[in-house]
Amino acid sequence: MVGLAIGVVGVSFGAIAISRGEPAWVPLTMSLTVFAAGAQLAALDITLGGGGTAAAVAAGLVLNARLPLFGLAVADVLGGVRWPARLLGSHALVDQSAAFALAQREPARRRAAFFVCGALLYVMWNLGTLLGVVAGRAMGDPGALGLDAAEPMVLLALVLPALREPRTRRAALLGAAIALGCTPFLPGGLPVLVALVGVAAAAAGGGTGGSRGAGGPHGTGGSHDTGGPHGTGGSHDTGGARGPGGTHDTDGSHGAAGAEGNA
Repeated sequence: MVGLAIGVVGVSFGAIAISRGEPAWVPLTMSLTVFAAGAQLAALDITLGGGGTAAAVAAGLVLNARLPLFGLAVADVLGGVRWPARLLGSHALVDQSAAFALAQREPARRRAAFFVCGALLYVMWNLGTLLGVVAGRAMGDPGALGLDAAEPMVLLALVLPALREPRTRRAALLGAAIALGCTPFLPGGLPVLVALVGVAAAAAGGGTGGSRGAGGPHGTGGSHDTGGPHGTGGSHDTGGARGPGGTHDTDGSHGAAGAEGNA
């Protein structure tokens, strides 16, 4: 299903490029060498909108800035293989191949999932681009078919699980609001770059799991719990410095059967 979705996006990319006057070799070469749906669409949109080559390249680099982190996450997948396989693996490193690899626990299954998913997506992406190039010559406006909506839908499906985290959700909503606000005033593709301000602002705001939480002077994730000066996660139990019937509590330096027991 992921391969079919990427193929549809490839059709949209090829058809849009051809219908807007690009020669066939441009989208075909980009898909073979770049292999990054979001970056390719952003670069094409900026170029066709008059944003210039520098802005198009910058957009592609920023959108793919996440890939080095993915590479660190799946580094064991390519460990021990020869450098030609590592080069091919780096070219197959995309969101979906990393996600499928990380979902497997056994190293052999992780490697198989990574390469099978990456190869499938690469083939489907390039076949879709080729089909779009052929179809783009026949259709007047590929956008009328709604193919250009496939990529946002795929990306939305990929990021929805991450939006369960409040900090990520705040960053995404702030970035989307900034991008929408800038769209009427900036060339196509540039609002995506400006939307990174939302990510930076959310990161600067900090998370909720620090040393002090929301429940009081010492939150649930801090060094002391909410139950009092010494909570359940602290150095003393919730019962205070002394246990229910002894001189020391059951979690202290002397247990229930210690020097001074419950009697």
